[in-house]
Amino acid sequence: MPVKKLQQDVPTRWNSTYYMMQSLVEQKRVLSAYAADYELPTTLTATQWGILEKMTTVLEPFEQLTKDISSAEATAADVIPGVVSLTRLLAKMDESDKGVQTAKHALLEAVSKRFNGVQSEPLYAIATMVDARYKDRYFDLDNKEGARNMLLKIVDEMASVGNDQQEKAAGASADDPGQEDQEPPPKRARTGSLQDMYQEILAENDVTKQATTGETASQVYAYLGEPTILKTACPLKYWRSTHARFPALARVARKYLTAPCTSVDSERLFSAISNVIDEKRNRIHCDNAEMLIFIQKNLPLLDKGKN
Repeated sequence: MPVKKLQQDVPTRWNSTYYMMQSLVEQKRVLSAYAADYELPTTLTATQWGILEKMTTVLEPFEQLTKDISSAEATAADVIPGVVSLTRLLAKMDESDKGVQTAKHALLEAVSKRFNGVQSEPLYAIATMVDARYKDRYFDLDNKEGARNMLLKIVDEMASVGNDQQEKAAGASADDPGQEDQEPPPKRARTGSLQDMYQEILAENDVTKQATTGETASQVYAYLGEPTILKTACPLKYWRSTHARFPALARVARKYLTAPCTSVDSERLFSAISNVIDEKRNRIHCDNAEMLIFIQKNLPLLDKGKN
């Protein structure tokens, strides 16, 4: 069999416990065979092996969600759907959870306590609403109407600001006849598992039509009335192709879908900088350091394209 090393638990990393239990379960037969030939200080019983296997199943959604929100493409819109799906998954109890029911209940209480009120936070609520993968499908009935009102308020405020800027620009161009032939610069476009819970919640939330008054309100409810896009799709590409249909909402999406939900990507950037700037190379110019970091991060993509 291929040689493998057992993972060690690290107190500062919760997922190291998950990796440790996962490696033990994978090497269960090897460890049992080794224990038959050599005297080990302690061995696991059949009940303990069963609890280990169930705990890896319980912790797997946490590991998956950690990887999802730690990616460079993750935004603040991923918080509420992730919390709601994780909470529902932990709340489901059946006979196969015997032995880990207390652990699931403790995890459910911890998640509910730490993320209490997250659906009423404007940053997360508005970001989720303008993400075409989620919209208002992951909000509770008590918070759904509040989230819609927050979105309508932000859309109206940004639309009024945009109209004022357009009026000022039109007045300036009228005063200066030399500006008539100049075109504005083109806008640059911005580039029984957890997944089952995502799909289950989407299927349960049917779209209800609302009576609307006003242009911005019509855009909001027309957007919410359309089906959501796939979970694997890119919301920024969606707005690139539909910004002409919902211009007021596109302004909000441009602002709120750029907010990351964790600091992981920034921490990775600092780690990359530490590989370029050190004690023996601490006077490098910032432009040269930026160029070296860019080459370091994109060189694998260039090699992949050549192959």
